Amino acid sequence: MTTRLSLLATVVLVAAVSGLAPAAAEPVKIRISWAAVPAHLTPLLPLAPKDVYRHHGKSYVIEPTHVAGSGPALQALAAGELQIAGASPQTLVLGIERAKIDLKVIAQLMSQGVKGYPQTSFYGRKGEFKSVDELKGKTIAINARGSTMDAAVRAIMGKRGWQDGRDYRLVEVRFGAMIAALESKRVDAAPLLQPFNLMADAKGELTPIFSTADALGGTQTLQYFARADWIAKNRAALVDFFEDHLRYRRWLMNPANNAEAIKIVSTAAKQPVEAFKDWAFTNKGYYYDPDGLSDTALLQKNIDDLQKLGVLPVRIDVAKHTDMSLVQEAAKRLK
Repeated sequence: MTTRLSLLATVVLVAAVSGLAPAAAEPVKIRISWAAVPAHLTPLLPLAPKDVYRHHGKSYVIEPTHVAGSGPALQALAAGELQIAGASPQTLVLGIERAKIDLKVIAQLMSQGVKGYPQTSFYGRKGEFKSVDELKGKTIAINARGSTMDAAVRAIMGKRGWQDGRDYRLVEVRFGAMIAALESKRVDAAPLLQPFNLMADAKGELTPIFSTADALGGTQTLQYFARADWIAKNRAALVDFFEDHLRYRRWLMNPANNAEAIKIVSTAAKQPVEAFKDWAFTNKGYYYDPDGLSDTALLQKNIDDLQKLGVLPVRIDVAKHTDMSLVQEAAKRLK
C-alpha cells in the first residue's frame, strides 16, 4: 500500500512539474517584402537547397510577401503586415521622418551602378524619343511611388527643373506589364528590369533613353530594414536567418551552382530558363554583397542627392539608422 501511494505521488509530482515547464518557443515569423525577381532574392528563399536554410523552421520561418514596390512595402511595415522591408533609400527616409517609425537598415539587398555591373534603363519607342529632354509633357511609368524607379525619374527631371504633374506625368505599372504599356502607347517611357530589357532588345522596337545611373549615379538600390524594437526582441532569430541567407547568396553566386540557380529563379519568376541563363547571378546582373553589408556612405549620398533635388523633404543621418552587427555576426559563423 505504501509503495502504491509513493508511486502515485511520484506520478502526480512529475505531471505537476511537466505542466510548469515552458513550451518550446515557436519560430519567429519573418514576413519580408519583394517586388521583382531576381532583383529581390526573397521569393527564391523557399526554393533553396535543403542544406542552405538550416535554421528555417527552428528559430524562424520566412513568409515572402509580394508588394508593388517600396512605397507599399513601407505601408505594410507600418501596418504590422511585414517584419522586414526590402526597399529604397527614399522609403527609408519617409518611414523615419513622416511615419515616425524607428527603422534600422540591417543588410544590403541589391545595388546598381556598381563598377563592373549594369544598371536599369528607362526605354521608349524607337524613333520617338532620343533623350530625356524630349520627355517633357509625356507619361512615364514607375512600379510604385517611393521606389528607386520613382526617385530616378524625379531626380533626372528635377535636374531640368521639371515637376511631376506639371511637366510630365507618372503612372504606376507593374514591372511585368511595362513592355505592353509602351507598345500600347499607354506610356512613353518605362523602366525595364532584367530580363524584360533583354526581351525588348531582342525585338528591337524599344530603345533605352536614360538609366538609373544617369539619374542617381551608383545606388544602394534596395536594403533590408525593420523596426528597431522588433530587431532587439528577435535578435537571435535574425542572426540565424542572416547566417542562412548569406550562405544562400554565396551559393547562388557560385559559378558551379549557376545552372541550378537559374532553374530556381525561373521557377520563382514563372519565366523560361532562357530568360535568365546568360546573366543572372553574374556580373551581367544585379550586385548582391556576399556579406550583406550596406554601403553606408553610398546610401547617405543617395539620400543627400535626393534631398538636394527636392525629391525628399529632409535628409537623415544614415549611420544612426544602420545596424550591421547582425550580418557581421552571421558572416563570422560561415568562416
